[in-house]
Amino acid sequence: MAQDIFAEINNAVLDLQTSQLQTYARPLNKLAQLLRHPDLEPYNAELTEGLDLEAFIAESEKTGGSMIGSAQLAWPDDPRKTLGLTLLLIEKLAANPDYAATFGHHFFYSGQKVIAGIHAFTGQLIIPFVRDYKNYIQSKGNTETVLKPSFSRKVFIVHGHDEGAREAVARFLERIGLEPIILHEQANQGRTIIEKVVAHGDVGFAVVLLTPDDEGCARGGVPEPRARQNVLLELGFFIGRLGREKVCALKRGTLEIPSDFAGVVWETMDGSGGWKQALARELDAAGHSIDWNKVMRA
Repeated sequence: MAQDIFAEINNAVLDLQTSQLQTYARPLNKLAQLLRHPDLEPYNAELTEGLDLEAFIAESEKTGGSMIGSAQLAWPDDPRKTLGLTLLLIEKLAANPDYAATFGHHFFYSGQKVIAGIHAFTGQLIIPFVRDYKNYIQSKGNTETVLKPSFSRKVFIVHGHDEGAREAVARFLERIGLEPIILHEQANQGRTIIEKVVAHGDVGFAVVLLTPDDEGCARGGVPEPRARQNVLLELGFFIGRLGREKVCALKRGTLEIPSDFAGVVWETMDGSGGWKQALARELDAAGHSIDWNKVMRA
Protein backbone atom coordinates (compact mmCIF):
# COMPACT_ATOMS: atom_id res chain seq x y z
CA MET A 1 0.00 0.00 0.00
CA ALA A 2 1.38 3.56 -1.11
CA GLN A 3 2.00 6.04 1.65
CA ASP A 4 1.38 9.75 0.94
CA ILE A 5 4.39 11.38 -0.71
CA PHE A 6 5.54 13.37 2.31
CA ALA A 7 5.33 10.36 4.61
CA GLU A 8 7.67 8.54 2.23
CA ILE A 9 9.94 11.60 2.04
CA ASN A 10 10.12 11.71 5.84
CA ASN A 11 11.00 8.01 5.92
CA ALA A 12 13.82 8.55 3.41
CA VAL A 13 15.17 11.44 5.50
CA LEU A 14 15.01 9.32 8.66
CA ASP A 15 16.93 6.54 6.90
CA LEU A 16 19.51 9.08 5.73
CA GLN A 17 19.87 10.48 9.23
CA THR A 18 20.64 7.03 10.65
CA SER A 19 22.70 5.74 7.71
CA GLN A 20 26.33 4.69 7.71
CA LEU A 21 29.10 5.38 5.21
CA GLN A 22 28.25 2.23 3.27
CA THR A 23 24.50 2.93 3.09
CA TYR A 24 23.84 6.69 2.85
CA ALA A 25 23.65 6.74 -0.96
CA ARG A 26 20.47 4.66 -1.03
CA PRO A 27 18.17 6.90 1.09
CA LEU A 28 19.68 9.99 -0.55
CA ASN A 29 18.77 8.63 -3.96
CA LYS A 30 15.32 7.63 -2.69
CA LEU A 31 14.74 11.18 -1.44
CA ALA A 32 15.66 12.67 -4.81
CA GLN A 33 13.42 10.15 -6.57
CA LEU A 34 10.44 11.05 -4.37
CA LEU A 35 10.98 14.75 -4.97
CA ARG A 36 10.70 14.04 -8.71
CA HIS A 37 7.19 12.66 -8.28
CA PRO A 38 5.00 13.77 -11.23
CA ASP A 39 2.52 15.45 -8.88
CA LEU A 40 5.32 17.65 -7.54
CA GLU A 41 6.86 18.57 -10.89
CA PRO A 42 4.77 21.73 -11.54
CA TYR A 43 5.78 23.15 -8.16
CA ASN A 44 9.42 22.16 -8.63
CA ALA A 45 9.55 23.83 -12.04
CA GLU A 46 8.22 27.02 -10.51
CA LEU A 47 10.70 26.94 -7.63
CA THR A 48 13.80 26.23 -9.75
CA GLU A 49 13.06 28.49 -12.73
CA GLY A 50 16.03 30.72 -13.54
CA LEU A 51 18.26 29.32 -10.77
CA ASP A 52 21.93 28.48 -11.34
CA LEU A 53 23.09 25.86 -8.85
CA GLU A 54 26.71 25.86 -10.02
CA ALA A 55 26.95 29.63 -9.61
CA PHE A 56 25.49 29.29 -6.11
CA ILE A 57 28.06 26.65 -5.16
CA ALA A 58 30.90 28.72 -6.63
CA GLU A 59 29.78 31.75 -4.63
CA SER A 60 29.56 29.62 -1.49
CA GLU A 61 33.11 28.35 -2.01
CA LYS A 62 34.39 31.91 -1.74
CA THR A 63 33.23 32.12 1.89
CA GLY A 64 35.78 29.56 3.06
CA GLY A 65 38.99 30.62 4.76
CA SER A 66 42.08 28.67 5.75
CA MET A 67 40.25 26.87 8.55
CA ILE A 68 38.61 23.59 7.58
CA GLY A 69 34.84 23.73 7.71
CA SER A 70 34.69 27.52 7.56
CA ALA A 71 32.87 27.67 4.19
CA GLN A 72 29.18 28.54 4.34
CA LEU A 73 26.42 28.26 1.77
CA ALA A 74 25.57 31.66 0.28
CA TRP A 75 21.80 31.43 0.49
CA PRO A 76 19.73 34.15 -1.22
CA ASP A 77 17.34 36.29 0.81
CA ASP A 78 14.32 34.98 -1.10
CA PRO A 79 12.94 31.85 0.71
CA ARG A 80 11.50 30.52 -2.56
CA LYS A 81 14.91 30.64 -4.22
CA THR A 82 16.38 28.86 -1.20
CA LEU A 83 13.84 26.06 -1.64
CA GLY A 84 14.58 25.84 -5.34
CA LEU A 85 18.34 25.74 -4.84
CA THR A 86 17.97 23.04 -2.19
CA LEU A 87 15.89 20.97 -4.60
CA LEU A 88 18.62 21.23 -7.23
CA LEU A 89 21.28 20.52 -4.63
CA ILE A 90 19.60 17.33 -3.41
CA GLU A 91 19.42 16.14 -7.01
CA LYS A 92 23.14 16.83 -7.48
CA LEU A 93 24.11 15.10 -4.23
CA ALA A 94 22.02 12.03 -5.06
CA ALA A 95 23.51 11.78 -8.54
CA ASN A 96 27.04 11.69 -7.13
CA PRO A 97 27.32 10.20 -3.60
CA ASP A 98 31.08 10.86 -3.54
CA TYR A 99 30.39 14.54 -4.11
CA ALA A 100 27.78 14.40 -1.33
CA ALA A 101 30.46 13.17 1.08
CA THR A 102 32.84 15.94 0.01
CA PHE A 103 30.07 18.54 0.21
CA GLY A 104 29.13 17.49 3.74
CA HIS A 105 32.75 17.52 4.90
CA HIS A 106 33.34 20.95 3.35
CA PHE A 107 30.21 22.88 4.29
CA PHE A 108 29.01 20.94 7.34
CA TYR A 109 32.27 19.82 8.94
CA SER A 110 31.62 17.79 12.09
CA GLY A 111 34.88 15.97 12.63
CA GLN A 112 37.07 13.65 10.62
CA LYS A 113 34.40 11.02 9.94
CA VAL A 114 32.85 11.53 6.52
CA ILE A 115 29.46 10.22 7.64
CA ALA A 116 29.33 12.97 10.28
CA GLY A 117 29.14 15.53 7.48
CA ILE A 118 26.30 13.57 5.83
CA HIS A 119 24.37 13.51 9.08
CA ALA A 120 25.09 17.19 9.67
CA PHE A 121 23.70 18.39 6.34
CA THR A 122 20.74 16.06 6.79
CA GLY A 123 19.86 17.70 10.10
CA GLN A 124 20.73 21.28 9.22
CA LEU A 125 19.76 21.42 5.55
CA ILE A 126 17.43 18.62 4.45
CA ILE A 127 15.10 18.35 7.45
CA PRO A 128 14.29 22.11 7.49
CA PHE A 129 13.88 21.97 3.70
CA VAL A 130 11.31 19.15 3.86
CA ARG A 131 9.29 21.09 6.43
CA ASP A 132 9.34 24.34 4.44
CA TYR A 133 8.82 22.55 1.12
CA LYS A 134 5.70 20.79 2.38
CA ASN A 135 4.35 24.10 3.72
CA TYR A 136 5.00 25.68 0.33
CA ILE A 137 3.16 22.91 -1.53
CA GLN A 138 0.21 23.15 0.84
CA SER A 139 0.08 26.93 0.44
CA LYS A 140 -0.45 26.56 -3.31
CA GLY A 141 -4.06 25.48 -2.82
CA ASN A 142 -5.24 22.24 -4.42
CA THR A 143 -2.85 19.62 -3.08
CA GLU A 144 -5.27 16.69 -2.93
CA THR A 145 -3.37 14.71 -5.54
CA VAL A 146 -0.06 15.27 -3.79
CA LEU A 147 -1.06 14.68 -0.19
CA LYS A 148 -3.81 12.07 -0.46
CA PRO A 149 -2.56 8.50 -0.08
CA SER A 150 -3.26 6.34 -3.09
CA PHE A 151 -5.45 3.35 -2.27
CA SER A 152 -4.39 -0.13 -3.17
CA ARG A 153 -7.00 -1.88 -5.32
CA LYS A 154 -6.11 -5.14 -3.61
CA VAL A 155 -8.60 -6.56 -1.12
CA PHE A 156 -7.58 -9.52 1.01
CA ILE A 157 -10.22 -12.18 1.58
CA VAL A 158 -9.80 -14.02 4.87
CA HIS A 159 -11.81 -17.21 4.74
CA GLY A 160 -12.43 -20.59 6.31
CA HIS A 161 -13.93 -23.70 4.69
CA ASP A 162 -16.96 -22.06 3.09
CA GLU A 163 -15.83 -21.97 -0.53
CA GLY A 164 -19.16 -20.64 -1.73
CA ALA A 165 -18.91 -17.55 0.44
CA ARG A 166 -15.30 -17.00 -0.57
CA GLU A 167 -16.02 -17.24 -4.29
CA ALA A 168 -19.10 -15.00 -4.04
CA VAL A 169 -17.08 -12.22 -2.38
CA ALA A 170 -14.15 -12.61 -4.79
CA ARG A 171 -16.34 -12.40 -7.88
CA PHE A 172 -18.22 -9.39 -6.46
CA LEU A 173 -14.97 -7.52 -5.83
CA GLU A 174 -13.79 -8.27 -9.37
CA ARG A 175 -17.04 -6.99 -10.85
CA ILE A 176 -16.68 -3.63 -9.11
CA GLY A 177 -13.07 -3.21 -10.25
CA LEU A 178 -11.09 -4.42 -7.23
CA GLU A 179 -8.50 -7.20 -7.02
CA PRO A 180 -9.31 -9.98 -4.54
CA ILE A 181 -6.33 -11.67 -2.90
CA ILE A 182 -7.18 -15.22 -1.82
CA LEU A 183 -4.51 -16.88 0.29
CA HIS A 184 -4.66 -20.40 -1.13
CA GLU A 185 -4.28 -19.03 -4.70
CA GLN A 186 -0.92 -17.44 -3.86
CA ALA A 187 2.35 -19.33 -4.37
CA ASN A 188 3.81 -20.74 -1.14
CA GLN A 189 7.49 -20.01 -2.00
CA GLY A 190 8.45 -21.95 1.09
CA ARG A 191 6.49 -19.64 3.38
CA THR A 192 4.23 -20.44 6.30
CA ILE A 193 0.61 -19.28 6.26
CA ILE A 194 1.29 -16.21 8.40
CA GLU A 195 4.31 -15.31 6.23
CA LYS A 196 2.04 -15.37 3.19
CA VAL A 197 -0.38 -13.07 4.98
CA VAL A 198 2.42 -10.65 5.87
CA ALA A 199 3.73 -10.76 2.29
CA HIS A 200 0.36 -9.48 1.09
CA GLY A 201 0.02 -6.91 3.84
CA ASP A 202 0.04 -4.09 1.23
CA VAL A 203 -3.66 -4.59 0.52
CA GLY A 204 -5.91 -1.57 0.99
CA PHE A 205 -8.82 -3.41 2.61
CA ALA A 206 -9.66 -6.80 4.09
CA VAL A 207 -12.91 -8.76 4.03
CA VAL A 208 -13.09 -11.42 6.73
CA LEU A 209 -15.57 -14.27 6.27
CA LEU A 210 -16.89 -15.48 9.61
CA THR A 211 -18.46 -18.82 8.80
CA PRO A 212 -19.39 -21.63 11.24
CA ASP A 213 -16.61 -24.04 10.26
CA ASP A 214 -15.54 -25.10 13.78
CA GLU A 215 -17.08 -25.75 17.17
CA GLY A 216 -15.74 -24.66 20.52
CA CYS A 217 -16.58 -23.68 24.10
CA ALA A 218 -15.16 -23.00 27.51
CA ARG A 219 -14.16 -26.13 29.42
CA GLY A 220 -17.28 -27.96 30.50
CA GLY A 221 -19.53 -25.86 28.29
CA VAL A 222 -21.69 -26.71 25.32
CA PRO A 223 -19.88 -26.56 21.94
CA GLU A 224 -21.09 -23.72 19.74
CA PRO A 225 -20.37 -22.95 16.07
CA ARG A 226 -17.46 -20.58 15.54
CA ALA A 227 -15.08 -19.38 12.87
CA ARG A 228 -11.78 -21.14 12.36
CA GLN A 229 -8.95 -19.96 14.58
CA ASN A 230 -6.76 -18.90 11.64
CA VAL A 231 -9.58 -16.63 10.46
CA LEU A 232 -9.68 -14.86 13.83
CA LEU A 233 -5.88 -14.58 13.87
CA GLU A 234 -5.88 -12.96 10.43
CA LEU A 235 -8.77 -10.71 11.43
CA GLY A 236 -6.65 -9.37 14.29
CA PHE A 237 -3.65 -9.02 11.99
CA PHE A 238 -5.49 -6.84 9.49
CA ILE A 239 -7.12 -4.74 12.20
CA GLY A 240 -3.63 -3.91 13.43
CA ARG A 241 -2.21 -3.48 9.94
CA LEU A 242 -4.96 -1.48 8.27
CA GLY A 243 -7.09 -0.11 11.09
CA ARG A 244 -10.65 -1.12 11.96
CA GLU A 245 -12.15 1.22 9.35
CA LYS A 246 -10.54 -0.84 6.56
CA VAL A 247 -11.69 -4.24 7.75
CA CYS A 248 -15.21 -5.59 7.18
CA ALA A 249 -16.37 -8.93 8.55
CA LEU A 250 -19.15 -10.80 6.78
CA LYS A 251 -20.99 -13.21 9.10
CA ARG A 252 -22.68 -16.18 7.52
CA GLY A 253 -24.92 -18.44 9.56
CA THR A 254 -25.09 -18.70 13.33
CA LEU A 255 -21.81 -18.50 15.18
CA GLU A 256 -20.14 -16.96 18.19
CA ILE A 257 -18.41 -13.59 17.67
CA PRO A 258 -15.49 -13.06 20.10
CA SER A 259 -16.11 -10.07 22.37
CA ASP A 260 -12.61 -8.72 21.62
CA PHE A 261 -13.80 -7.90 18.09
CA ALA A 262 -16.98 -6.08 19.16
CA GLY A 263 -15.69 -2.82 17.66
CA VAL A 264 -15.22 -4.30 14.19
CA VAL A 265 -17.86 -3.63 11.54
CA TRP A 266 -19.58 -6.87 10.56
CA GLU A 267 -22.50 -7.50 8.25
CA THR A 268 -24.76 -10.49 7.79
CA MET A 269 -24.01 -12.37 4.58
CA ASP A 270 -27.52 -13.41 3.67
CA GLY A 271 -28.85 -15.05 0.53
CA SER A 272 -30.61 -11.91 -0.70
CA GLY A 273 -27.32 -10.20 -1.64
CA GLY A 274 -27.80 -7.24 0.66
CA TRP A 275 -24.27 -7.80 1.92
CA LYS A 276 -22.94 -6.49 -1.40
CA GLN A 277 -24.31 -3.00 -0.79
CA ALA A 278 -23.13 -3.13 2.82
CA LEU A 279 -19.61 -4.11 1.78
CA ALA A 280 -19.57 -1.46 -0.96
CA ARG A 281 -20.54 1.19 1.63
CA GLU A 282 -17.62 0.16 3.84
CA LEU A 283 -15.22 0.27 0.89
CA ASP A 284 -16.55 3.69 -0.06
CA ALA A 285 -16.16 4.99 3.51
CA ALA A 286 -12.57 3.70 3.54
CA GLY A 287 -11.76 5.89 0.54
CA HIS A 288 -12.23 3.62 -2.45
CA SER A 289 -13.99 4.95 -5.52
CA ILE A 290 -17.09 2.82 -5.94
CA ASP A 291 -19.17 2.64 -9.12
CA TRP A 292 -22.64 2.04 -7.69
CA ASN A 293 -24.02 1.04 -11.07
CA LYS A 294 -21.61 -1.92 -11.00
CA VAL A 295 -22.60 -2.70 -7.43
CA MET A 296 -26.27 -2.88 -8.36
CA ARG A 297 -25.54 -5.14 -11.34
CA ALA A 298 -23.14 -7.43 -9.49
